Formats: sequence, C-alpha cells, structure tokens
Amino acid sequence: MKTYTTVLGDTWDMIAFKIYGKEKYAKELVESNINYVETVIFSAGTVINIPEITETVDTSSMPPWKR
Repeated sequence: MKTYTTVLGDTWDMIAFKIYGKEKYAKELVESNINYVETVIFSAGTVINIPEITETVDTSSMPPWKR
C-alpha cells in the first residue's frame, strides 16, 4: 500500500484531491487510516495509508457512441 506524508493544514478532502483528483474519496482514506479518524486538520509529517481505488463507470445508460 502506498503512503502519503501530510503537510501542515492538510484535510481529508484535500489529500483525496491531491492523490485521486476527487474529494469524494476522502471516506476511503479515513477508513484506511482509522487511527486518525478524529483528525480534521493534519500537522506536518503524519504518514497515512493510501488505498488503491478503481473507479468503474456504468455505461449501460450511455448512448452507443460514448461507450
């Protein structure tokens, strides 16, 4: 599993955006780092685990030329 070392002022959603490009994965980060669940704003130097996330796209409702 990959890790990320926080910088002063990092938050879960900021880290998710830095790593995955989307804030919506903050929940997965928290679940992988349960020891820091109560942390809202990180200090510098905290090492957290970065889970691998694979996003699937439901193409069933897309028109054929976008599948």
